[in-house]
Amino acid sequence: MAKLYQTFSTLARYPVGVRLGVFVVILLLLWLPIAVPIYWVWGTSNLTSIVTMLALYGEFIFLLQLWGQKVHRQVHPLASHGVSGTRRNALELLKGVGIGVTSLLCLFILEGLLSWLTWQSSTQFLPKIILEGLGVALGVGFAEELLFRGWLVDELQWDYGFKVALWISSSIYATLHFIKPWGEVLRTLPSFPGLLLLGLTLGWARQVSQGHLGSAIGLHAGLVWGYYIINVAELVRYSQQVPPWVTGIDRNPLAGAMGLLFLSVIALSLRITSSN
Repeated sequence: MAKLYQTFSTLARYPVGVRLGVFVVILLLLWLPIAVPIYWVWGTSNLTSIVTMLALYGEFIFLLQLWGQKVHRQVHPLASHGVSGTRRNALELLKGVGIGVTSLLCLFILEGLLSWLTWQSSTQFLPKIILEGLGVALGVGFAEELLFRGWLVDELQWDYGFKVALWISSSIYATLHFIKPWGEVLRTLPSFPGLLLLGLTLGWARQVSQGHLGSAIGLHAGLVWGYYIINVAELVRYSQQVPPWVTGIDRNPLAGAMGLLFLSVIALSLRITSSN
């Protein structure tokens, strides 16, 4: 065991590519003995995917803490990556949720005023969708921000500094959304700039918050929450007066010019603030 810990401590001197590779390999070695039997017994159902992904992320957090303590000598690895139970972090999370969901609703309201879409009543129980969407949004926001704007950015900036680390992390974040058949990659490729800008925006949100992830998690969750409510509840119907690349391919605002414009406003304000 002592020899293993000594090996961990030497990893900090290796290039970031080696460190990331070792981390991913260890994570997979921990996860596969759990995931393979579950897939073998339950098949490829949605429940199987949820259970195995929860197991993977639980092991990621466990390994993240071990990695921080043994490789980078961090006393509190999660706090070092921006996750803490402080009042400030909680308030920034709430503020971020408010900004995210309000921005998205303003986008849809503007498109409605331009007659690019019409609002309609939902046939489903809206309060359930709202609460369900909030839970999903907070889960997605926490998971993706700790992974991409937390651990990955921090690991990269040991070698490259924050600016380069954020661009690399955001590029990886956007690229991973295109693990799909080639035809689908080409069809949805217009969403890449929006995903890249989203990654940068969330990184600048963390920078403005002096390393805390509350604001980034909240902003991410707010955007996901607003989209979830409108999409799942089917609250809007597009009029087809403008092509999908304006409003968003597959009803995804990030895959459209208007969504990119709104996100650019948020990004610019955060970028200016983070530079001051």
